[in-house]
Amino acid sequence: MTTQRSTSSDIRPFVIDIPQSDLDDLDNRLARTRYPAAAPGDDWTYGVPNHYLQEMVAQWRGDFDWREQEARMNAFPHYLTDIDGQTIHFIHVPSAEAGATPLLLLHTYPGSFVDFLDMIGPLTDPVAHGGKAEDAFSVVVPSMPGFAFSTPVTDHGWTMARVAQTYDVLMRRLGYDSYGAHGSDGGAMVARELGLMQPEGFLGLHVLQLFSFPSGDPAEFEKLEPKDYAALEHMKWFQSVGGYNAINASRPQTVAAGISDSPVGQLAWNELFMSFGNGTSLVTREQILTEVSLEWFTNTSATVGRYHYSEAHAETEPAVNHAPTGVTVFADDFKSIRTFADRDNSNIVHWTEHETGGHYASLERPDVVSADLREFFGSLKG
Repeated sequence: MTTQRSTSSDIRPFVIDIPQSDLDDLDNRLARTRYPAAAPGDDWTYGVPNHYLQEMVAQWRGDFDWREQEARMNAFPHYLTDIDGQTIHFIHVPSAEAGATPLLLLHTYPGSFVDFLDMIGPLTDPVAHGGKAEDAFSVVVPSMPGFAFSTPVTDHGWTMARVAQTYDVLMRRLGYDSYGAHGSDGGAMVARELGLMQPEGFLGLHVLQLFSFPSGDPAEFEKLEPKDYAALEHMKWFQSVGGYNAINASRPQTVAAGISDSPVGQLAWNELFMSFGNGTSLVTREQILTEVSLEWFTNTSATVGRYHYSEAHAETEPAVNHAPTGVTVFADDFKSIRTFADRDNSNIVHWTEHETGGHYASLERPDVVSADLREFFGSLKG
């Protein structure tokens, strides 16, 4: 990879170029994989099954072409800059359309800027994709500190709030005095933190999840509809399989020692791409291998998990987001419940629900997410 170190506020071009020796090392490690003893039935009951790992390794070593994916990433302009002592990597694609809306696209865990590659063209050049010029966005796609090329991370305390502050500095540095944000998963949390900050010129946030939960007040349940109880059942299911949350929030460095040394361990630990939604994921195997390969080559398995630890130890008080907020709920994702969401976010002005798609909707349904972004931010223009 091509990079330069700097402590100033300059913005440096960056090109992804993983050394061939790293690709060779990956293939050698995959060839020597030792699989765990298979669970009875070799299904997803106990976690990632061997048959899935073996099929993925065969594709990883066979049809999957990292250089093709690398070229796809490098089709967009990448940059590095330094903010709050941290190197920040980002893609920046200004639209050629006058009056385009500046927009932060904020990625998932354990995803990356790759989440949004299929959305950049339609958002920045809607006319070329059958849309209208007034729907154009100028997009900035940063890597959260500790993800991809926003490394190394050398200090503590990278909470979602701190990331939000960093991104506001980034947008000002790029010359934007007004902008909006879209995010999913960790990106949705950062977007909401921007809403809580409400920096000057902040237009609003569009998210795929608002992580609002029952407060314990019985009166809240009187407003729930049948679909809301189904959403609560989905939350219960996720808690039953979401052990990575507890591990990352308590011992992220311990588990990272294993997955930093085994690409198949890395693949298994990133099972959310396949398992979120209990068998409904539409993320392709090529997309999964691209995301996992990026994390492997950048050796970031330790740092991407630290956010759970930082958030768990932040001791922040609950706060209400008053910024204009749009929500898109996908059928097989975490189900945001409107009653709880309205309690924690006073200005929800847009709410849509879709029958297909899941937690990684920008990978699964990029056209639907892009259309919803146009609708939400278009409505804010009056």
